[in-house]
Amino acid sequence: MRTLLYQCSAGIGGDMHLAAMVDLGVPEAVLREGLQRLPSADEFALEFSRSKKMGVSGLQARVRDLEMGEGDRVGEGERMGEGDRVGEGLSSSGHRHYADILNLLDAADLAPGVVARAKAIFAEVAVAEAKIHDIPIERVHFHEVGAVDSIVDVVGAAICLEHLQVEQVLCGVVELGGGFVDCAHGRLPVPAPATQEILKGVPCSYGGVEGEATTPTGAAILKAAVDRFEPPCAFRPQSIGYGLGTRDFQVPNVLRLVLGECAQTAVDGGDAAGHVKIEANIDDMSPEAYEPLIDHLLAEGADDVYVTPIVMKKSRPAINLAVLCEANRADALADAVLNHSTTIGLRMLAFEKRTLPRRTQTVDTQFGPVRVKVVVQPDGQRRWKSEFEDVRRIAAEAGLDYLQAKAALDSQIAESIGEGP
Repeated sequence: MRTLLYQCSAGIGGDMHLAAMVDLGVPEAVLREGLQRLPSADEFALEFSRSKKMGVSGLQARVRDLEMGEGDRVGEGERMGEGDRVGEGLSSSGHRHYADILNLLDAADLAPGVVARAKAIFAEVAVAEAKIHDIPIERVHFHEVGAVDSIVDVVGAAICLEHLQVEQVLCGVVELGGGFVDCAHGRLPVPAPATQEILKGVPCSYGGVEGEATTPTGAAILKAAVDRFEPPCAFRPQSIGYGLGTRDFQVPNVLRLVLGECAQTAVDGGDAAGHVKIEANIDDMSPEAYEPLIDHLLAEGADDVYVTPIVMKKSRPAINLAVLCEANRADALADAVLNHSTTIGLRMLAFEKRTLPRRTQTVDTQFGPVRVKVVVQPDGQRRWKSEFEDVRRIAAEAGLDYLQAKAALDSQIAESIGEGP
C-alpha cells in the first residue's frame, strides 16, 4: 500500500511542509503551476534553498509577500528572540474572515480535489478558532493563518498531497514545543490555543524543544491529511524528504516525510497486524471520569474506545470499558487503563479483523467539492459515505444544519457515483 509517513520530531510548520514535499519528490513545477492559479498569485514569490540543520541537509521554503517588500516576511516558525513569535507570516494582508478564504479558493482555477483538501485544512483552523473564542464559524477572523504566505502554505500542501495520490497517510507523535509565543491575541504559552484544539486526540509531546515547534497551519495540515496517528508496523521506505525550519533547536529542526510501501492493513481489506481488545468491568468510578479517560486512551493510540452499561453480581450496576488497539500498543494501553481508572484488573483478548477495501474520491456538488469514501462489498456492490468534515464545513458555509446539508449533498453524490450509502 502506497503510504506517506510524517515524522514530526521537531514539529511542523507550513513552510517546512512545502519544503519537505518538494525534497520528497513532488515536482517544483507542479507546485508552482498550481499556485499560479490563485487570484493572489501576483502578491507572493515562493523561493527554495538548500541548507543544513545540525548536519541534516534539506530544503527551506520562503514565501515573500511582494506587497510588503523585500525582507519584510519572516517565515513560519522563525523567531526574533527567546519566545517571540512573528507568526505564520503576519502581514498587512493577514486579516481575512473565513468567508474570504473560501471565496478565494472558489475563485481559483484549481482541481476539485485540491480545493477540497485546502478547504478541509482551513476548516480545521476555523472550527478551532470558533470554539476558542465562542463565536459562530462565519465570524472567525483569521490573523496569521489568513496571511498570504499561510494561504500559499495551505494551498501548496493540498497541491502536493493531491499529486502524491497515496493510499494512506500515517503520522507518529507530534512535538509541540515549549515556552511562549507572541500572536495577534497577545503572549500565550506554547502550544498556541488553536494548535492544541486542532490536535485533540492526537499523540503529542511537549517541551522537547524550546519554542513553538508546531504551528496552527502545521497542525491543521496534519489533522486534515492523516488517516492514523501511529507508526506503521511494516514499512518499506522509498523516498525521503527533509523540510528545514528557520530556528535552531536543541535537535535538528527538520520535518521528515517518507514515501513508501506499507504492509496491507485493514484499510484495504487485509490485516497484517494482530489486534487486542482490552476489557474492564468497573462499578466504582464516577460517570464524569469516563470522558477524560476515553480521550486519554484515544490520544495514546487506541483504535476505538467504548463503554457499555452492564449489571454485575448482586445486581450492581456497572460499566464495561472496551479498548480496541493493535497488538503492539496493548501493554501501554492496558497500563493507561490501570493508571487512569479505578479498576484493579482487566482482560486482554486477541482478535482478528476483516474490513472492506476503501478508497476516497472527490465529487463536485453545487456547494463545492466533497470527499467521498467508497467501499466494495464481497459481492462486488459499492457503498459510499460523504466525508463528515466536508459536510460540516459546507453546512456552516451554507447556513444549514448538518442533517440538511448531508441530505442535499448525498442526493447529488448519488447522481454522480451511483449506489447510495
